[in-house]
Amino acid sequence: MSLWIKICANTSLDDALHAADAGANALGFVFAPSPRRVTIEQAAAIVAHLPAEVEKIGVFVDASLDEITAAVEGARLTGVQLHFDIAADFSARLRERFGKPLRILRVVHFAGEELQHAAALDDPKIDGILVDSRTATAVGGTGVAFDWDAALRGLFGNAGERKLIAAGGLSPGNVAEAIAKLQPWGVDVVSGVELSPGRKDPLKVRAFIANALAAINS
Repeated sequence: MSLWIKICANTSLDDALHAADAGANALGFVFAPSPRRVTIEQAAAIVAHLPAEVEKIGVFVDASLDEITAAVEGARLTGVQLHFDIAADFSARLRERFGKPLRILRVVHFAGEELQHAAALDDPKIDGILVDSRTATAVGGTGVAFDWDAALRGLFGNAGERKLIAAGGLSPGNVAEAIAKLQPWGVDVVSGVELSPGRKDPLKVRAFIANALAAINS
């Protein structure tokens, strides 16, 4: 079993380089209202110094196709993560504009045992589904885990060929348990490896990645 690991909401070059060096497959950059938000110019300045093999994923909430296109081109992103309901042809238009090299992820949220934005599961133009928790004030980076048992009975237990990425409330202390239970294609972390919003804890980043990799090799 292989595992895709994304360290999200990077705001500095030092944090991004450390995560890449520690073994992250992908780094996330938030372009939505958040204490972790970066501008296209800030993201571009970081991306320019990152290894080519590390994916650079832009995170968007309620963004237009033009806004996403500007960020992908301006910051040289290799993927997008869509945290909102989109028009039926939205993913297809992104795919038509950028082709297969762009990784397109959509997000579904667990609220209790209820799955929100479930239409994303049947989008034929995307590359993966990020499964996150949600609070009344945040659609990501909540630090709150969704109900893994409910998810296993439903979505993760019937993943089929879908690439499911577990997110929400993960940390160095529980990522191995999440992987063992859910058997996800990937994992994503924000607040669980931070000193403060937007500022990473290098030790937690390295521990998160090490514990995740150890879980798939045990």
